[in-house]
Amino acid sequence: MQTYREQARDIPVRAQVDVLVVGGGPAGFAAALCAARQGAKTLLIEQSGNIGGVATTGLMSHWTGQTKGGIYEEILDRTSDDPENARGIRHVINPERLKTGLLEMLAEAGCRWQLYTFAADAIVGGGIVRGVIAESKAGREAILAKVVIDASGDGDIAARAGAAYTLGRESDGKMQPVTIMFKMGGVDTDRCPFPGGFEDTAQIPAGDLQTVARERLKSPAGHVLIYRSSLPGVVTLNMTNCTDIDGLDPESLTRGDLICRHQIDEIAKFLREFVPGFESAYVLSSSSILGVRETRHFKGLYTLTEQDILGATLFDDWCATKLHFNFDVHNITGAGLDETGVQALFPQQRGYSVPYRCLVPEAVDGLLLAGRNISGTHMAHSNYRVMPIVANIGQAAGTAAALCVARGIQPRSLPASDLQAALGAQGVTP
Repeated sequence: MQTYREQARDIPVRAQVDVLVVGGGPAGFAAALCAARQGAKTLLIEQSGNIGGVATTGLMSHWTGQTKGGIYEEILDRTSDDPENARGIRHVINPERLKTGLLEMLAEAGCRWQLYTFAADAIVGGGIVRGVIAESKAGREAILAKVVIDASGDGDIAARAGAAYTLGRESDGKMQPVTIMFKMGGVDTDRCPFPGGFEDTAQIPAGDLQTVARERLKSPAGHVLIYRSSLPGVVTLNMTNCTDIDGLDPESLTRGDLICRHQIDEIAKFLREFVPGFESAYVLSSSSILGVRETRHFKGLYTLTEQDILGATLFDDWCATKLHFNFDVHNITGAGLDETGVQALFPQQRGYSVPYRCLVPEAVDGLLLAGRNISGTHMAHSNYRVMPIVANIGQAAGTAAALCVARGIQPRSLPASDLQAALGAQGVTP
């Protein structure tokens, strides 16, 4: 590969903070909010123009997965169109309300945030992450911090700091497919079916809905997932699908974006022709980002496994608790649920915990992981990657970071019991 040697130069230090959070999705938002609430001078940087990640910029339909206690419940209280669940749509996302609500919560906590800012590199000294190099309209700048939380989803800063990781599933490195969410208006929601899982279907005049979709939509599209919105006549669709995309490669991401966008019109045409309630429907809006489900799995002090989740394990060093979802593995080779996935027949209903050790990289200090990039296997990740769960993981990371700053210690030295006491005051209990 041809190379170019960049000239060495001095860059300005944009900020010096206690806690720097990279990535403003649900995990990063929760980490920044909770660090600030603990009294740490906190800065959140986000490369897009919104806080919320897939929940806002990604146009996600709803908060999928369940937790009890923790920051996720507060997010719903503050941003849901149905906070008391009077209409049964407490978990449905109104992205415009969510965008503003999250900013209000950060402001109230005294947290600073900076949008349109890309974290380009890690500043490392003596095996300790000291901050990041950021790129923005202002140019290349340094942000220094006592603890950095990588909530970027892909773990870009952790990787650049030298933290060990694997990609995708252990057997071959393959990763779950990518998606562009979109909304359609003009839908008769009284007649429209709402299959919310791959194993859900409905009878339409042409036959079984999921079967007809497989026959009529070009692979790798072919499944039907339709969700209610909080607006009349509007539904959200999780139906575009592109396999063999590397979420760490911009050329691959660009190809995935193009394929998914081409699928939107074909899906809309299929729905108008075959699915009751869609006869006069039209495409209303689509996600501004490609939804990437899986990339790096970092190696932490502990790796969460499928067996830990099935066993409803409560770890001694729990930091997020009462978590529940299924093994939501989207088909790595086509449409629908992967052969390894389990949704309706998921056997464990008691919930599980995530240990603090999964947030601490094995051999890098000054750094915590938050979100889908924590230490876990491919199968475990398919469960904990969903937004309510990563928000509560982010809560733990932000709280831990603030405690570490106050005590002048590294994250790996923080006693789990002290973190648990602080989380207990926030409503997180075993």
